[in-house]
Amino acid sequence: MGDWVRVAAKGDVAEGACLGVRAGDTDIALYHLPGGEFHATSNICSHEFALLSDGWLENGCIECPLHAAQFDVRTGKALGPPAETDIAVYPVKVEGDDLLVQLPG
Repeated sequence: MGDWVRVAAKGDVAEGACLGVRAGDTDIALYHLPGGEFHATSNICSHEFALLSDGWLENGCIECPLHAAQFDVRTGKALGPPAETDIAVYPVKVEGDDLLVQLPG
């Protein structure tokens, strides 16, 4: 894996919300699940180009705003049609108030 990159502050992502960020050439969606759990995936739907951060986050699942494809934000797994391809997931760590994501090297 590659380097850890600071992408946001913890306070930038409200609990139960999603935030789209860019790290270098990578579009990332950050998710803040209940209990302080943070996850990161590709921000681009694998079905058709749409920003997942514009979608709906519920019960650890993000729904694409374009055609309602759903993905598990913990694993990136596509949960059914129209999406058939999983999305990339990135490790997240919290350092103080910062959220860091590990991008592929």
